[in-house]
Amino acid sequence: MTDRILKYSEAIREAHMESLRANPDVYVLGLGVPGPTGIFGTTSGLVDEFGKERVLDMPASEGGMTGVALGTAVSGARPVMVHMRVDFAVLSMETLVNQAAKWHYMYGGKMRAPLTIRMIIGRGWGQGPQHSQSLQAWFAHIPGLKVVMPTTAMDAKGMLLSAIEDDAPVIILEHRWLYGVSGHVPAGYFKTPLSGSNVMRNGSDVTFVGISYMTLESMRAAEELDKVGIGAEVVDLRCLTPIDIDTIVESVKKTGRLIVSDTGHTEYGATAEIITQVVQRAMPYLKKPPVRIGLPAIPTPTTPALADLYYPRSIDIARAAIELTDSTAVIEDRPSPTPWHDVPDPSFTGPY
Repeated sequence: MTDRILKYSEAIREAHMESLRANPDVYVLGLGVPGPTGIFGTTSGLVDEFGKERVLDMPASEGGMTGVALGTAVSGARPVMVHMRVDFAVLSMETLVNQAAKWHYMYGGKMRAPLTIRMIIGRGWGQGPQHSQSLQAWFAHIPGLKVVMPTTAMDAKGMLLSAIEDDAPVIILEHRWLYGVSGHVPAGYFKTPLSGSNVMRNGSDVTFVGISYMTLESMRAAEELDKVGIGAEVVDLRCLTPIDIDTIVESVKKTGRLIVSDTGHTEYGATAEIITQVVQRAMPYLKKPPVRIGLPAIPTPTTPALADLYYPRSIDIARAAIELTDSTAVIEDRPSPTPWHDVPDPSFTGPY
């Protein structure tokens, strides 16, 4: 295997290509999958090589297509279903929660449901309360579902290939703003385990745990804190279930401080679960109460002005770290590289 620089979207497309070539039981389905835009380029050209029998367009009937995917999965196929927005998957929750997640357990391990579902989260695309949610805490709450949120291009490819081979139903949530971010991606067929977090940066003063896109905001905050003498360690969670608390605990034992950032709501969310488990296991090492950063408990606003206030950024993480470390440093918010904060920041290019 050799390293190349690929965009996150290109890495996902490559994983699709290699899985379809390697296993005739794999197929891809979803609204717009074989279309000209190819789900932000992640499925572009698949239908040209593999045909309409293995790269299927679907009507706007999320419950129906999820039933088709589950039925073929328990019959021996390995479907990969794509939802252009996680919000659409709400219509398929009965099949996912009451059927797919329970299949292995209900049949005493004799039945499998090897179903992979890609769901896109993010902002600035359609926007508003019904099309910009991050519902990963819903899925992570359900026993029987594996939930992963790759941040890097390498993990996007390796985790998708692992998910397709896994006998459990796997939910993969991809933040739309990550599709243009580049990183080192080995050529060929390789798998990244659907477990374990990744320490992306070492530090001694404060631990940042990032989920999906918020890992990159944590990296930027850490770079700004370096300028004022605060060393932040950045942990990319990668997997919500199964969750890797061990790596986070080891980091907190070193730094004594913890800030967890998520793309979803803070109340009843992934940040709360992470902090609870860390407090249970590493309370004596904590110098200050942990901080969680995420969305407030209100629906997503539509207007750019409100969106600027709604979504947390690196400046929020950095200022929380300054407060945790009792520093007197001041970090100024830098001007937005775009007219408003609801389009991807072009300075996030990688490689990561």
